[in-house]
Amino acid sequence: MAIRRPVESSAAAVIAVTALAPVSWGTTYAVTTEFLPPDRPLFTALMRALPAGLLLLAVTRVLPRGIWWAKAAALGALNIGAFFPLLFVAAYRLPGGMAAVVGSVGPLFVVGLSALLLGQRSNPRTVLTGLVAAFGVSLVVLKGAGALDLVGVLAALASTVSMATGTVLTKRWGRPAGVGPLALTGWQLTAGGLFIAPIAALVEGAPPALDGRAVGGYLYLALANTAVAYWLWFRGIGRLTATQAGFLGPLSPLTAAVVGWAALGQALTPVQTAGMALAFGATVAGQLGAGKPRLFRFAEKNARKDSMDLTVPALRR
Repeated sequence: MAIRRPVESSAAAVIAVTALAPVSWGTTYAVTTEFLPPDRPLFTALMRALPAGLLLLAVTRVLPRGIWWAKAAALGALNIGAFFPLLFVAAYRLPGGMAAVVGSVGPLFVVGLSALLLGQRSNPRTVLTGLVAAFGVSLVVLKGAGALDLVGVLAALASTVSMATGTVLTKRWGRPAGVGPLALTGWQLTAGGLFIAPIAALVEGAPPALDGRAVGGYLYLALANTAVAYWLWFRGIGRLTATQAGFLGPLSPLTAAVVGWAALGQALTPVQTAGMALAFGATVAGQLGAGKPRLFRFAEKNARKDSMDLTVPALRR
């Protein structure tokens, strides 16, 4: 008799576990500034994606079949290959957290794309919640006025659209029968890393010399921040609505602000604290009323199926 896991059958638990992904991504800035070589955004993006993808391929030993070669390549390009470089370009060219503010409108893109590609109707409350989340993030990360770089703004918008499209298409296409989220994550990370590799070589040249701190930083980014975090993210997308997943995105810049305060000694002003409360409240509100009964049924149905997500399948001949 199978043992039922009540925690995994809970909608709140599914949301909480999926939220660990953007929380982990929020540590990227601190790790990059404190441990990694400066001015190598494409190399850093490559080291996040490709080693993690190859590791998951080696663990799962499952390759795409048929049309899934194209789907995995498309999802890898959207969620990883285009998103990572565009995000770093925006972060380097925009002042005071502006890239995070542009990225915080991601839930609104997800809402629109969900209506277009998934047939999910949006409502004014959802749109208003997305606007409140973006406003809250802006209070947290904006440090002052500065001249906005057009290329940076366009890169930030493109990265947000890329990730939102990847999220919605991941929900629309699901997974092939018998393939778990760990294998799907490996496909996308590998495809995204292969997409980044020639661009990094062309733009940045040979890899930089790495010391022990840099090696440790890259190991953290590749394993915890990417392999594990993206596995949790894609696993959660299969259980949540696309809108619910999208509204977890603002947790990333909020985590970055908390890490900066706790670990790097960066002060938080009362305005920033109020912004954190607004953005977090909007994130919670974005989970309410978005197909909650269906989520409970879906989690119950798939509790046993996903219990062995980390099991290594037999090598396919």
